[in-house]
Formats: sequence, structure tokens, C-alpha cells
Amino acid sequence: MACGRNRAVTSLRRTCERRSESGNYDSLMRRRDATEMLADSGIGERGPMIWADLGCGDGTFTLALAGLLASGSVIHAMDLDASALRRIPAAHRDVRITTHHGDFMKQPWPFTDLDGILMANSLHYVENQAAFIRTCESQMKRRRRFLIVEYDTSEANRWVPYPISQTTLSSLFGRAGYSVRVLRSRPSLYRRAPLYAVAIERSPVHQSSEDRA
Repeated sequence: MACGRNRAVTSLRRTCERRSESGNYDSLMRRRDATEMLADSGIGERGPMIWADLGCGDGTFTLALAGLLASGSVIHAMDLDASALRRIPAAHRDVRITTHHGDFMKQPWPFTDLDGILMANSLHYVENQAAFIRTCESQMKRRRRFLIVEYDTSEANRWVPYPISQTTLSSLFGRAGYSVRVLRSRPSLYRRAPLYAVAIERSPVHQSSEDRA
């Protein structure tokens, strides 16, 4: 019984932390700034796609992503904060947005067959990030891609329990067979560490071997 209570408290604490993080982040990084962080990703040139925004908060980056994707695309936006999800519109610029109330670290997700995954200030909640990448891959197409926005720091705190600096992220995804391209970096008013955005795709060698399989 005590173990169950501990898990419940941990879950509640994580929920509260994400809500606070989302609220603070939205007050400082508006949609225009979010769009600028992702603008050079080139995802809009690839036709309609299916994406997921994991840990989407109230949709600041969800809408930025929708503004970059081709018409007819779909975004699955997932978060623990039901009130934040209610502020996300069902569509934006001819891109359909479906919200999902839940913890993205728990499987199965209510969606699959993804072309890409966006994680803006949410990967630092994942303790075993290498294993999580493999979990993501099981729900994605072969020509998959990621967009990640994170704090460039290795110092953990209550808001960033498992930090992933730009160097650490590049190494993490590189070992998993991906190439990482830095899109943008900017100061964070809320934290000392700057924010960075990267586009991640399968490296040409790994993509070719998968296509032949």
C-alpha cells in the first residue's frame, strides 16, 4: 500500500511540475518565437505527414509545428494537463490537431505510424532516454524524424530532472543511428542555460540499410 502511495505522489509531483514548466515556458516563449526555433527544419517540404507532440502543454509548439507542416497533416498532441489541452484548437492552418490526455511515458499511445515526433522541453522528464528513443521508433515509420527543443545544460534540478545538453543529445541520437542538425539557439530568460532546437533524422547509412531490409 505504501509503495502505491509513493507512486501516486511521484505521479502527482511530475504532473504539477509539468504544469508549472508549461505555464512559465509559455509566458516567455510565444508562438512566434517557437516557430522561429523550428523554422529551418524543412518539414513543410515533404508533403502531408503525421506527427506527435509529446508533453505539448497548452500547444505553443504544437501550433508552431502546425504552421510549418504541409496542408492535410495531422498532429497528435499529448499531455497530462487536461486544462492546457482544452486550449489547443482542433485545427490550425489546414493541419488537424487531435489532443490526448495522458502520460507520454506510458505505452501504448493512442496513435501510431508517425512520421515525426516533437518534444519541446519534455525529453528531460525521461530517465532512460536511450530506451525511450527505441520506444518511439516502434510507433514510427522508417523515414522517421524528431524535432527536439531543450535546455543546454547538464545540471539537474526539480524542473529539469534528467537534463540533456546539446552535446549529450547529439551523442545519444548518434549512437542510435541518427544525424543531428542544430536549428537554433537562444537565451532563456527563465533559466541560465540557453535553449536549443535540433532536427534529427536517420543517418544516410542506417536509412539505406533499413530501406533494403
